[in-house]
Formats: sequence, structure tokens, C-alpha cells
Amino acid sequence: MAYKIIYSKSAAKDIRKLDNVAKKKLGHAIERYSQNPQKHAKKLISSKIGQYRWRAGSYRIIFDLSGKTIQVLRLGHRREIYKK
Repeated sequence: MAYKIIYSKSAAKDIRKLDNVAKKKLGHAIERYSQNPQKHAKKLISSKIGQYRWRAGSYRIIFDLSGKTIQVLRLGHRREIYKK
């Protein structure tokens, strides 16, 4: 099952702010989790920032899922991602 991954402007901005180690870690996590997104996803209580999240160490990937499309909305450290 191939899912199409789309990055929002804010997600692209978040990626640019990260260091190279975090970028690589999140890139691998997105590739791995996108094979079966529902298996690893946790539904968010408040849908203000997105429907689901993936965990990649101390980083979180906030995304929406519709059909075969994964729209990555935000990426960041767990202590900061929910404050925005």
C-alpha cells in the first residue's frame, strides 16, 4: 500500500529549523510509518493541530490522513509541538 505524503508549508518550515540528525531520524520514521500509518498512529484528543501523531524518539509528527494521502502538518520536539 503506497501512501502519498504531502508536507504543509509549516511542516517544511519546521524541517528547515531542525538539525541534521533530527532531520534524518524523522525522515526514516516517516518512511517507515507511512507503509502502515494507522498501526503506529495515535489519535489526538484536540483536532486543532491535526488528527493523528507519530512518535519518533522525543519528536512528534502531526498529520492528517485521508484515503491514500498523508498530509504532514507539523514536526517538532514533544515539549514544543503542542504549544504552537
